[in-house]
Amino acid sequence: MKSLVLTLLFLWGGQAVAAESAQYIEPPYQEAKVVYDFYLDNPAKMSTAFHWVRALYKPLTSPPYSFDPESLQVKVVIHGAEIVTVAKKNYEQYQEIVERMRYYASLGVEFKVCSFAARDYDYKTEDFYEFIEVVPSAFAELVHWQQQGYALITPKVYLRTQSIEEIR
Repeated sequence: MKSLVLTLLFLWGGQAVAAESAQYIEPPYQEAKVVYDFYLDNPAKMSTAFHWVRALYKPLTSPPYSFDPESLQVKVVIHGAEIVTVAKKNYEQYQEIVERMRYYASLGVEFKVCSFAARDYDYKTEDFYEFIEVVPSAFAELVHWQQQGYALITPKVYLRTQSIEEIR
């Protein structure tokens, strides 16, 4: 009798675990209005920061949502050490990042550089690519777009010291 009770408890417990598994859902997402706050401490992190942009575009432009990429309203405000990646003189070093930015600009993403940060790096407006807009202040820009109903996303970019396999 005792073994029958244990067996039933085991079986019942296994079913309870199965019933409590995660579910994949498809929320009723709408076209996004987002302003990204890029303030990185290392230009090398810019490539990883763009994963945050990709993580918005990929699901929203794929089924079941299939939004037109140009219908997403996305701004990227640049005002940290990553500013060097958008200076034309640094193209050779940051070519991959620049070309990724050109791609997103072709989808309608607007890239905005803080004039205060530009001055800190001795850059002038003409030092930046044609897809860059220089704005008076990163903070004023971020506030402006939030007041227009844009969601604020601030990527936190860490340099991974272990592979995913090691972490798992």
